[in-house]
Amino acid sequence: MATMTQGVLASFIHVDAATDAIRALKAQGRTDLTVYTPAPNHEIEEALDHPVSPVRVFTLVGGLTGCAAGFAMTFWMSNNWPLLVGGKPIATVPPYVVLGFELMILLGALSTVAGMVIMSVVNARKRVPYSEKFTDDQIGVFVPCRADEAADIESLFKRAGSVEVTHAA
Repeated sequence: MATMTQGVLASFIHVDAATDAIRALKAQGRTDLTVYTPAPNHEIEEALDHPVSPVRVFTLVGGLTGCAAGFAMTFWMSNNWPLLVGGKPIATVPPYVVLGFELMILLGALSTVAGMVIMSVVNARKRVPYSEKFTDDQIGVFVPCRADEAADIESLFKRAGSVEVTHAA
């Protein structure tokens, strides 16, 4: 089991105070923040400016694989067991679009779920402190840092309007 990450955890009641603290931390070059909110908030998302999730790559690869597999499977079956109907070509694209589309959706969805699970396991290895009040009415911001940097970050949180600041060892 992983050990708890060392850093500073602050609680905020107001969204503006939390976004001010996040922006100040970003201005200092700190990008490894963990933020807890009781509900999604677009102001906090804008302040964090996180990159797009890598799960979308899993979806793209799964969808393209499904589409290619759908067409390849149907063309292969048509050529192995030809069914001549009225002189039409044995393998044509239009009748197989539905199968390619369905496999694209199926493998895209399954790979999305697999990507979410894989990325959750990867991110779960980072243990950061948490408080149950972040699910009710407060916003939490955790900054991993060394012990000598903690005092500066704590003063930044207090200037921004934090109601509680704790140190995680």
